[in-house]
Amino acid sequence: MSTVPKSAFEFLKKLKKNNHRDWMTENKKEHQANEKSLKIFYTAVVERLNESDEIEKTKVFRINRDIRFSKDKTPYNVHRSASFSRAGAHRRGGYYLRLEPGNSLMAGGFFGPEPADLLRIRKEFEMDDQEIREILANSDFKKAFNGFSTEYQVKTAPKGFSKEHPAIDLIKNKSFFVSHNFTDKEVFAPDFLDKLVHHYMLLRPFFDYMSDVLTTDLNGVSLID
Repeated sequence: MSTVPKSAFEFLKKLKKNNHRDWMTENKKEHQANEKSLKIFYTAVVERLNESDEIEKTKVFRINRDIRFSKDKTPYNVHRSASFSRAGAHRRGGYYLRLEPGNSLMAGGFFGPEPADLLRIRKEFEMDDQEIREILANSDFKKAFNGFSTEYQVKTAPKGFSKEHPAIDLIKNKSFFVSHNFTDKEVFAPDFLDKLVHHYMLLRPFFDYMSDVLTTDLNGVSLID
C-alpha cells in the first residue's frame, strides 16, 4: 500500500528553517526524490477514488510561492498539496489534500465558485434548504467535518437576499467546503490512504446534491446535454 514518506515531512521541516533559494538549490535532489514518492501516493489516491468516482485530473501545487502581492517574501511553501478534479460537466466538486508537518488536512467542496454558480447555489438555499441541512446534519458527516468554513462569508446578506431569511447562515457563504485535519501520526500510519479515501467518500452525498443543483435551473430543468 502506498504511504506518505516521513522524509517528505523532514524535508519540509528543514525548508521552514531555511526558506531561501540557495538552500533549495543545494537540496534539490532531496526535494525531487520526495516529490517522486508523493506522486506515487497521489496516484494511489486517484486509483482508490476511481473505484466509485471518475477523476479527470490531478493537480500538484507548486512548492514555489506567489510572492508578488504578499508581505511574506519567503519563496517556498512549507507544505505539499494536490487536488483531484472530477470528470464531466455533470460531476461537480473537488477533492483536496494538504500535507504539512503538524497541519495536514483533506478538504472538499466548492471554493470560490464563479458568480453564476454562486448565485445558483444561493437561490437554491433560498428556495429550499432542507436537503443541504440534512446532508450537513448526517451523523457521519458531522463527526468528520464541522460544517462549512465560515471564513469566507459576506458580513450581512448578499445583494438581492433578505438578511432575515431562515437560510441566511448558508446564503452568506462565498465558498462551500468542509475539511478534516490529520495528525502526523495518522499521516504516517499504514491505513492513512484508507482513512483519507473514507473522508473523501463522505463528501459524495454533498457532491451529488450540488451537482444536481448546478446542472439544473430553479425549475429542475437540465442545463447540460
